[in-house]
Amino acid sequence: MAVPKVNEKLLEDLEGMGFPQARATRALYYSGNTSLEDAINWMIDHENDTDIDEMPLVDVDIDIESSQSFPITEEMRIKAQNLREQERKRKENEEKILEREREKKRIQAGKKLLEVKRIAEENERKRNISLRKAEKEEERRARETVLQKLEQDKLNRRSKLGLPLEGQATVRSSTTAVKQEKNLKSVYTTAKVEHLRQCLRSLKRNHQGENARVRKAFETLLVYVGNVAKNPKEEKYRKIRLSNPLFQDRVGSLNGGIEFLELCGFEKTGDFLYLPHEKVDMELLNSAGSVLNSAMTNPFFGVLST
Repeated sequence: MAVPKVNEKLLEDLEGMGFPQARATRALYYSGNTSLEDAINWMIDHENDTDIDEMPLVDVDIDIESSQSFPITEEMRIKAQNLREQERKRKENEEKILEREREKKRIQAGKKLLEVKRIAEENERKRNISLRKAEKEEERRARETVLQKLEQDKLNRRSKLGLPLEGQATVRSSTTAVKQEKNLKSVYTTAKVEHLRQCLRSLKRNHQGENARVRKAFETLLVYVGNVAKNPKEEKYRKIRLSNPLFQDRVGSLNGGIEFLELCGFEKTGDFLYLPHEKVDMELLNSAGSVLNSAMTNPFFGVLST
């Protein structure tokens, strides 16, 4: 392949009018090397061709003798000027379009960063609320313990003095003890759920860049937890062999996988993780399932967390 030879004088005239060499060569070649007017008319007809500024190539190098210069008329100059002006406007429009696209991308990136920051702040706010709630529960439990002790001391003094015991006081003391036990369990569960959430965050951070593997681990943990929650009396769902290749591949080999199950109540017994029936905590298991679902569905789970 070779660049075709065109009328050198006509080519020189077109270049003198401001046209690129490749475009001028292509116009002369395809218009038959006859005249400047034919070449300019060809460029007008093909100004939207994608390859108009590419140098044409031909199989045979045809030698075309240069002839005397054709006169450049005013009409030709006007057409050439119009072509250059159209090309300038086209490039300006393309640059404006590209700049708008770049600005859109910058705005989208800024919005995404703000959204990530907002979600991180919202998660931090929720964690703080949960911790404050736990602290208030602990304070209330401490106050109730003091009140219960005072009530018991009062009953002891009445007993030593030989006075009749007040049945109402006994009932109130019993009721207080029940409430105290419930509050203690609520505080305990809240703390456990936060530990579960932190465990999954650590697992995700420890395996950055392995999103598919992390998601598979979360899905497998959800199956284990869900099976026990649905069938708490079935021992086969409360017993996991540590040496099981599938378990090792999906959970055991990941830093934090076994720890999550232990937080759910499983205990290491020989080559097994075992959850005793009397230690099955349905509220904790359901909370663990919710945390796992959040980890899989929330794209910002663990982002910017400490």
